[in-house]
Amino acid sequence: MNIHTFFLDFKKSNSACFALLIDPDKIAFEAIPEFMDKCLAGGVDAIFVGGSIIINGQFDLKIKQIKAYAKSVPVIIFPGSLNQISKYADAILYLSLISGRNPEYLIGSQVSAAPIIKMLGIEAIATAYMLIESGETTSVEFMSGTKPIPRNKVDIAIAHALAAQYLGFKLVYLEAGSGAEKSVPKEMILGVSKSVDLPIIVGGGIKMPDEAREKVASGADIIVVGNHFEGNNNNRIKEFASAIHQG
Repeated sequence: MNIHTFFLDFKKSNSACFALLIDPDKIAFEAIPEFMDKCLAGGVDAIFVGGSIIINGQFDLKIKQIKAYAKSVPVIIFPGSLNQISKYADAILYLSLISGRNPEYLIGSQVSAAPIIKMLGIEAIATAYMLIESGETTSVEFMSGTKPIPRNKVDIAIAHALAAQYLGFKLVYLEAGSGAEKSVPKEMILGVSKSVDLPIIVGGGIKMPDEAREKVASGADIIVVGNHFEGNNNNRIKEFASAIHQG
C-alpha cells in the first residue's frame, strides 16, 4: 500500500482519516494486542507511532508488535527524533519543522536519517510540520527549542503552508502538541485548507468527538488523537471515529 496515496484518497473523499497516535513508551508489550483490537473494532484508519523522547529503547520491537496486530491498518512512524526509524513500519512522516528556525529540525536530522530510510526501504512522506501555540509549553516545543506560530496569526500559518507546497512537501501537519491545553483553532485550519492543495493533518489537544468533527468541517483531512486514549479512555475510540468520518 502506498501511504501517500492512501492519504490523498481521504482528501478526495467526503470523509476524513482517523489516525490514532501511540507513544511506545506508554504502552506495554502485553497491552498491545488488546489495544489494537479496540482500534480495529473502533474504526481507526491509521496508526501513528512516536514520541518526543523514547526512554526504554524498544521502539523497533514495539513497532514490530503493533504491525503484527494492525492487520490492514497502516502503521506510520511519527518520529520525535532520529532514533525512531523501523523497517517494520509501512511509512514514515519525513518531518521538517518549518514553523521553527532551528536548522537541526529543518534539515539536520533529515540528512542523518535519509541513508537509514533508504537502506530500510521505508516509504518517506515529506511532511511540513508546523507547531501552533496551544496555551502551554509542549514537549515538542521544549525539545526542538522553537517557538510555535501564535494561534491568532492565521496569515503566518497560511504563508508557511504555501511555502511548504511550493517546496514540494506532500503533507501539512498543524500540531498543537501532545497533551496541549488548546487544540489548533478552526479559523487556522480553514485558512490553511483553502490556501493549499495538500492534505492537512491536525493533532494535539483534541479531547472530544465534537471537537474532532469541527476540525474536519474546517478542512482537516487527517485527525490525530493520542494522549486522550491512554488509560481507560480508549473505550471512546468508536465515538471519535464516527465523528471524524461524518465530519
